[in-house]
Amino acid sequence: MSDLFEDGPAPSNSPEFTVSELSGAVKKVIEGEFGLVRVRGEVGRVSRPASGHLYFALKDDRASLDAVSWKGQVAKMQVRPEEGMEVIATGRMTTFPGQSKYQLIVEDVAPAGAGALMAMLEKRKAALGAEGLFDPTRKKPIPYLPRVIGVVTSPSGAVIRDILHRLRDRFPRHVLIWPVAVQGQACAAEVAAAIRGFNAIEPGGPIPRPDLIIVARGGGSLEDLWGFNEEIVVRAAAVSRIPLISAVGHETDTTLIDYASDLRAPTPTAAAELAVPVRLDLLAALDALSARQSRGLAQGITTRGQRLRDLARALPRLETLLSQPNQRFDSAVQRLGGALGMAASRKRAGFATIAGRLRPETLLGLTGRKRDQSAAQASRLDAALTRRLERHADRAANLSNRLAPALTRLIADASRKTGEGRAKLDQLDARLQAAPAQRVRQLAQRLEALDRTRTTLGYAETLKRGYAVVRGDGHVVTSKTSAEAAASLEIEFADGRLILGKSAPKRAKSGGPEQGSLF
Repeated sequence: MSDLFEDGPAPSNSPEFTVSELSGAVKKVIEGEFGLVRVRGEVGRVSRPASGHLYFALKDDRASLDAVSWKGQVAKMQVRPEEGMEVIATGRMTTFPGQSKYQLIVEDVAPAGAGALMAMLEKRKAALGAEGLFDPTRKKPIPYLPRVIGVVTSPSGAVIRDILHRLRDRFPRHVLIWPVAVQGQACAAEVAAAIRGFNAIEPGGPIPRPDLIIVARGGGSLEDLWGFNEEIVVRAAAVSRIPLISAVGHETDTTLIDYASDLRAPTPTAAAELAVPVRLDLLAALDALSARQSRGLAQGITTRGQRLRDLARALPRLETLLSQPNQRFDSAVQRLGGALGMAASRKRAGFATIAGRLRPETLLGLTGRKRDQSAAQASRLDAALTRRLERHADRAANLSNRLAPALTRLIADASRKTGEGRAKLDQLDARLQAAPAQRVRQLAQRLEALDRTRTTLGYAETLKRGYAVVRGDGHVVTSKTSAEAAASLEIEFADGRLILGKSAPKRAKSGGPEQGSLF
């Protein structure tokens, strides 16, 4: 027995664990030893699947730590980790038994100093600039005097009051305010949505479309202004069809929206000053221009009047200009009387010459020629009329020759149709004469059938099969009790009826032989 124990494995009192039990024990130790921790490191291999969770790694020059942020935690982060960024992650240590590894559940991420944020900002600026979003050729001119101004800012801050106050002092305009969060996680999404919303307003609709957009926020730290450095805001500002002025922070603050906007204002108040001119200055300039116009018009009229007077002195007098035309007119008037007389004399002489040639013989010759012409035309007319009548007569004869056969055919067709109609009428008359008798026969047959049915269904046929109908006091009796209570009974057979009384039976009127009493 001792040799057997020496050959086998040495006995041990150590407990045995399953894999799950050991993994659970390790998990409890790590989570109990490391509660809430802050880890500083460089972000590497960031991954965000469709589930919305964020997976990344924190590393330094000697080690790497896997980290994960769940979807709800990612939504609350002000700064999201990007690869190569140095951050301070706050979270809790745990293990993932499925892969035998430990990891950090990150609840918040903060840049490791302003230098990390600036490095990420420069990297993002270079990437967006390479796409051409900051190209000066993309920038649109700011309208000189916009009718409607859209302001994207917080409705409760001092910025909107400063902008409205400055616009009221300089040149009051219609202002549309799109309230947004100007810092925090919701800042970037709301500012981008506001810019797109103003661009989506249709011209001429119930809500006026802005001619200019101002994106404004007061001063703050780099972290406070970080929402205006997000890519979604920069892209919305770059593609805006409405000119956009960025007024984020103080004069020394610079965000990426400043590069994508059409104009950068150092402060929100300066943005209002850049948006509209000074109304009083415009009125003063308009008054000055009106005065200049009035002076110019008066001076022009004076100059032209003087010029006209100078030119008038160089012209000759009116009497001098009209003297020769008046003299020519008087001379023509004097010659007009003699000329009219001479013209009348020439016309009279011409008429006399023509009248001398008009003799009776000429008129008779003209009349004869006209008569001959009329006779020739009459003969031609008679011949034409005769030919036309002959043509009509020939045409009538042809039509008559064609009409006779057609009439014959028409008469023949009419006779044939008349014969056919008469034969059809005779057939209908024969059918009409035979119809009543046939109908009467059909009704008689139907009546006989109904009578047979009535006879078959009647109780008389049942009596012939040996049954009888018992009546008591004139009513049909169907039970023994009713028969005993009746004063008299009447029994109907197929060949007659038998009346029975309580004292003596009586024979019913019938042609059959007498029947004895049943009692």
